[in-house]
Amino acid sequence: MKNTWEKIFEYASMPVHGTMSRKLRKGVSLQINEGKVYENAVIFLGEEFARITETEPKKTTANTYYDWAGIGSIRTISPGE
Repeated sequence: MKNTWEKIFEYASMPVHGTMSRKLRKGVSLQINEGKVYENAVIFLGEEFARITETEPKKTTANTYYDWAGIGSIRTISPGE
């Protein structure tokens, strides 16, 4: 399933210039395994894991790591037309 999950992450994001990371597209949110909804996150797709980085309201940075095998669902949320 890793290839499928990578394609979904790629659909929901765009490359960050000069890095291996990807930023969520404007207006697109992401939810993994029916958990937290990420709105302004940066995604890193590693060989063994995916990392979601977000800036918290108090200017701290939170990194959440997902094992590819532990991802059971990914939901993309965007405005309707």
